[in-house]
Amino acid sequence: MRALRYTEYGGPQVLELGEAAEPHARPGQVRIVVRASSVNPIDHKVRSGAMGSDPAALPKIPGVDAAGVVDEVGPGVDGVAVGDAVLGLGSATAAELAVLDHFTAKPEAMDWAEAAALPLGAETAARALDLLGVGAGRTLLVEGAAGGVGSAAVQLAVARGATVIGTASERNHDYLRRLGAVPTTYGEGLADRVRTLAPGGVDAVLDTAGKGSLPQLVQLVDDPAQVVSIADFGAPELGARVTSGGERAAYALAEAVRLYGEGRYTVEVERTFPLAEGSEAHRLSENGHVRGKLVLMVGDG
Repeated sequence: MRALRYTEYGGPQVLELGEAAEPHARPGQVRIVVRASSVNPIDHKVRSGAMGSDPAALPKIPGVDAAGVVDEVGPGVDGVAVGDAVLGLGSATAAELAVLDHFTAKPEAMDWAEAAALPLGAETAARALDLLGVGAGRTLLVEGAAGGVGSAAVQLAVARGATVIGTASERNHDYLRRLGAVPTTYGEGLADRVRTLAPGGVDAVLDTAGKGSLPQLVQLVDDPAQVVSIADFGAPELGARVTSGGERAAYALAEAVRLYGEGRYTVEVERTFPLAEGSEAHRLSENGHVRGKLVLMVGDG
């Protein structure tokens, strides 16, 4: 099968389209003919070697979420059949075939790019919101609210009845309003701006950006543990927490799909690329300032 792959750690230029062995579904998994696979910050962190390098693990295919058509069902999987359209989470998804560990049915009204862009953002956001106890009557600040995880967090928190303040560049403020958040800019003076918008204070903070704002963010809550970051691994030094995997909030896939069907959840795809242009997609993702997600279109996608 064709796959986006790299044989050495480094910048986006190490990515190339090549041949790879076909994966197969194991117990609890399904294999899909991939129609689209999204690009996430974790992809370029792993590819660059920032998360550690293991030459024995190379060559490697990036990608953790995708959408496609089931063509192989592993033992112990019920309610899914060959030919079903699904979206979900797995590994090595930037390829013609990929195995998913967590999945749900793709709504007919959702296009392939949207479907591929949904899973990791929704799952990561839900996992963080659960850690923070976000629900009705709570006020949440999302740092980096226009990105893939940030926009998912805004919508899931609003659906849970929370009031949400989101940071983003001014060009994305109308977008945040459409998602249900009160927008503000990030950077110097953030704490003062948030206190003006929420005189009663904020109950929880989710940092999706990892751009060094944690010293300001912990000032906004009574307990630094009510700040969770998905990207700043120095958070515990300030008493904040990090969520970076562990047990998946897999229920979030079906929750986001349900909200999508109710018109209460949207998936923003800033741009799509053919699989052969995966290095360019990685370059743009690594530069930041992406609204929503970048998606690689595969096969007939």
